[in-house]
Amino acid sequence: MPVSISCRLPSFLSPKSYRTRAHHHNLVGYKKPLISPDTTQETPRTSRNSLHLTRLLISHHHFFRRAGKVKFSCCFHSQMLHLLLNPKSRNQKLHLISKEKTHSSHLKHFLLLITFLLTNLAYVFSFLFSPFKSSSSSLSAPFLYPYTTAARTFLLPSAPDTTNSSTKTVTTVTTATTSPSTVKEESSCEFGKIFVYDLPSALNKELVSNCDELNPWSSSCAALSNDGFGPVATGISSVVPENLSPAWYWTDQFVTEILVHNRILNHKCRTQDPNNATAFYIPFYAGLAVGKSLFFNNSSAKERDFHCEMMLKWVQDQTYFQRNEGWDHFMTMGRISWDFRRSKDKDWGSSCIYKPGMRNITRLLIERNPWDYFDVGVPYPTGFHPRRDNDVVQWQDFVRNRNRKNLFCFAGAKRSKFNNDFRGLLSNHCRNESDSCQVVDCAGSKCSNGTSLILETFLDSAFCLQPRGDSFTRRSIFDCMIAGSIPVLFWKRSAYYQYEWFLPGEPESYSVFIDRNGVKNGTTSIRKVLESYSEDKIRRMREKVIEYIPKFVYARPQEGLETIKDAFDVAIDGVLRRFKEQEQPGYKWKRCNVLHLQISRSCGMGLVNLYRYCAASVSTPSLPKRINV
Repeated sequence: MPVSISCRLPSFLSPKSYRTRAHHHNLVGYKKPLISPDTTQETPRTSRNSLHLTRLLISHHHFFRRAGKVKFSCCFHSQMLHLLLNPKSRNQKLHLISKEKTHSSHLKHFLLLITFLLTNLAYVFSFLFSPFKSSSSSLSAPFLYPYTTAARTFLLPSAPDTTNSSTKTVTTVTTATTSPSTVKEESSCEFGKIFVYDLPSALNKELVSNCDELNPWSSSCAALSNDGFGPVATGISSVVPENLSPAWYWTDQFVTEILVHNRILNHKCRTQDPNNATAFYIPFYAGLAVGKSLFFNNSSAKERDFHCEMMLKWVQDQTYFQRNEGWDHFMTMGRISWDFRRSKDKDWGSSCIYKPGMRNITRLLIERNPWDYFDVGVPYPTGFHPRRDNDVVQWQDFVRNRNRKNLFCFAGAKRSKFNNDFRGLLSNHCRNESDSCQVVDCAGSKCSNGTSLILETFLDSAFCLQPRGDSFTRRSIFDCMIAGSIPVLFWKRSAYYQYEWFLPGEPESYSVFIDRNGVKNGTTSIRKVLESYSEDKIRRMREKVIEYIPKFVYARPQEGLETIKDAFDVAIDGVLRRFKEQEQPGYKWKRCNVLHLQISRSCGMGLVNLYRYCAASVSTPSLPKRINV
């Protein structure tokens, strides 16, 4: 559930005292200061401009001082600050600031305030005469503040209404254990339809056709066969039920672009008429395009950006992209977000996400930047691709009734070249507890596609240790949960901040989180932590994992399953729902809600930095220093 951060606005803010007294500006309900003392140092031009506008806004709210402890949503003020942070509005920014001290500007602002009062008269009366008994309450009324620039008038909203909405109960004939969000409803396309662009073949089909050139060490043609699902898994019938073995493939972890493209072409809500579309899909195989250059030492930055620039040039010429500046466009990028966030030419990956045309395009990635609104994390492809509802039901029963002989397990390779190798530490920890832990050493190619060893290990274990991979996430987390094993995490960014649409909202209901520092310094025993869980608690946690298995799989039929939503269905529904919500007035200015509580609880960052993360340009690979990840 998105959380709106409430702030207390002190009346002593002034141009001279803002920075020096900023550490008094605290979050309501939190002990950490919203602005730390180190923000008193000289700030960049954008930050200084943001402070100017903040003071300007606060001056308009002095009218409400007699109401007592007035609190406004941080989102409300970040909407205004977006005018400054948006590069396209730079001339407007300077125009606003230059008029701040003029008499005509004050008159203009007074008239705007009157308009604000008239527009929200009912809310203003309830606001002025409310007793403000609770210090933690916040405004829930949809206040609108009209702010005019030389170019246009913005109607800027406060925090969204957080009242609970009723949920629809859906009945189905299937006996699968699923959450309500994994059951397909009979209503068709309530959130709109999708138009799929017909891109030049060089941006998708030709990349697959030239599969021999995608990998410097071997051909990728086998991995991309069978519509991206890869070779049929052979020799797996000894591990899984025999009638389910045809639903298993040796699927590569970087093929979501192909899987999504093939499915969306057959989606029930696809339209051939772009005028009827709510969403526009860009079938660009960005991961395959950059993957062919990642491992060649002599590849230039221009080569790694070539296909992305070609795609953007083509898309930006389309009328429907220009109409909404890409807000209703989305695409799949089959690798982690950081492979597309190159800051310098000599660095890793492409700079595709940082290209101007990419700014408003929603991106489906197997690992997202948690502080970028447009990044949406989707599950890594696993080997299980059910053909029908019954495959899901049977697999859930199989993993539920599995006799698990190990308390926990670890599958992975050591990173001996890295200092303080945490994987190596877990491997040694597991070997020392050999009577309750099973280790699978994945050094070399022991765990590559074509072996059922990892799946069998997960099926035999109640818990599976999941450190970060080469990045914060790893496919093994989903391999683990597909097998009905409970993941043990050491980085919150490995799952909790990644897959919001696909995982339960309560992390403790399906996973265990252990402080990695305690494991490193020897004060925490993983075995003792896991042994502290009762059999009943383990059973309930496993049942929650099993319940969500449909959301982790990509079904084999191009039309999807009969009544159960898989990962593709959940992703598409989420995108369409988001785009439908964006059509509401002011939605595009509310984006600080996507940060959720993981940032607000660690708001030791400065106010200006928080506003920056809340504003429209949230697209940075660097993380706030005080956020616990």
